[in-house]
Amino acid sequence: MDEKQTQAANEALSSEEFWNRLVSCQEQTFYTEKKLPFTYQIRGGEMFVDRRSKSITKATILKAYARVLEDHERVICGPKKLNCFGAPYVWAIFRELGVVTPRPAKAKKAEMP
Repeated sequence: MDEKQTQAANEALSSEEFWNRLVSCQEQTFYTEKKLPFTYQIRGGEMFVDRRSKSITKATILKAYARVLEDHERVICGPKKLNCFGAPYVWAIFRELGVVTPRPAKAKKAEMP
């Protein structure tokens, strides 16, 4: 599935359908941008990530999901741009589920002598 097809499929999901998709993916291993593995469990309206002591609420995740879907100019290009609690984990899940497509890594400038 290419990027446009993935985005169209995700736009068709309501917030509840997307939450149900997250429920179906619990215990799957995801990786943050820094390649740290994690899993999560959903209990009620909260996501518990095994690398964090605090939960990420359903409202936080769905708000970030809505923000990404409305971001037609692709300003949201990484976890920091999500601007939400637990962003590294939310971003990793979004990336794996095809909700977001990160921009390619920028080449580092050559160091000056």
